[in-house]
Amino acid sequence: MASRVCFVHYHEIGLKGKNRSTFENQLVTNLRRALRRFPVRDVRRISGHILVSLEDGYATEELARAISCVPGVARVSLAYVCDLDEREYCGAAVRALGEAGEFDSFKVHAHRSSTDYELHSLDINRLVGDALCRSFPEKKVRMHSPDVTVYVTVVQGHVYVYAASIVGAGGLPVGTAGKVVTLLSSGFDSPVATWMVGRRGATCVPVHFSGRPMTADTSEYLCRDIVDALEPAGLVGRLYVVPFGERQREISLAVPQSLRIITYRRVMFAVSERIARLEGAKAIVTGESLGQVASQTLDNIAAVNEMATLPVLRPLIGSDKQEIMRRAEQIGTYDISCQAADDCCTLFMPRRPETHARLDQVHEAWESFDHDGMIDDLVSSVEYVDFDQCASYHAPRSLSARHRELAPAEWAAR
Repeated sequence: MASRVCFVHYHEIGLKGKNRSTFENQLVTNLRRALRRFPVRDVRRISGHILVSLEDGYATEELARAISCVPGVARVSLAYVCDLDEREYCGAAVRALGEAGEFDSFKVHAHRSSTDYELHSLDINRLVGDALCRSFPEKKVRMHSPDVTVYVTVVQGHVYVYAASIVGAGGLPVGTAGKVVTLLSSGFDSPVATWMVGRRGATCVPVHFSGRPMTADTSEYLCRDIVDALEPAGLVGRLYVVPFGERQREISLAVPQSLRIITYRRVMFAVSERIARLEGAKAIVTGESLGQVASQTLDNIAAVNEMATLPVLRPLIGSDKQEIMRRAEQIGTYDISCQAADDCCTLFMPRRPETHARLDQVHEAWESFDHDGMIDDLVSSVEYVDFDQCASYHAPRSLSARHRELAPAEWAAR
């Protein structure tokens, strides 16, 4: 019986020209990291695809689903690997079509990358199609929009036969677009924003602003769970936690009530940019959606944005809440974000937040407290936890020896 492998398809990577091998190699590296719990024998490039094989020679649907979560993967197909033997790959085509579920119509699509095989694509189509018609006489051959397509790909001395495919995450491999710092809460929006920039090739470094010591640290554990939920995609190398509650109290006593949220966020942006500089990150990412809450109006976004000199990316800016929640379900963070937890976003909330802040008033409030000293203090008190899910993450040397001192003791013991 022919062995079975995962035949990994990509789309955007194939358009990269001279840089294509760099993207392919990063995807291979990321797949190896993501599939460590499987008995993988080999992950290798092969003529516009990537092959993943197991030690026992029989790839499973569980393996295919794990591969589909990795950014850069467009589709995953469970393919039979055959020699250049007509009877063998025709038999594999019959098995592949039989495993495709309910269908009424089918067609064969042959592709020949190896020019040293004497049969042309049309010949293979006729040969395999004839075998399938004999095995499934009640089914129709339909050349346009069939229920199932059986693919027969000849490449590097072997024939790969498959029918069913799983849609992948798409995008580009994590690690090909540089590093970004993402503002991460335990809500719905920011985990989705983190996943979306990760799918575009960014290595993500989340920063969570906790209400501790004015609130419980529940949100910190939820953020840890969110990072764990994102592990199949391999996005995150390190999570930073900033205890912000005491500083929020100071701000609430110093600035007008209506400008508290804007001032909180200005401090958060300043601290996040300092962390980004230490990490060598090229941008800051937020989960803001235009007009969703008071702080996300254009005027208020502008008032906060002036604190950043790095680009600020907002992948959800045009999304509504229902779209965001559907995406959260897809990536596995929805149930975690449904859990209630007090964090800095719920601390010292004003009754009537400003929705159209004037910059002169924002600047006056900003100068009413020692913001530089506060930012320095918050950066010096940052805590972090490292994760082993992201192949492209490299910790900054200036912080590489501080894990045991700064990570919460409970997390370090887990």
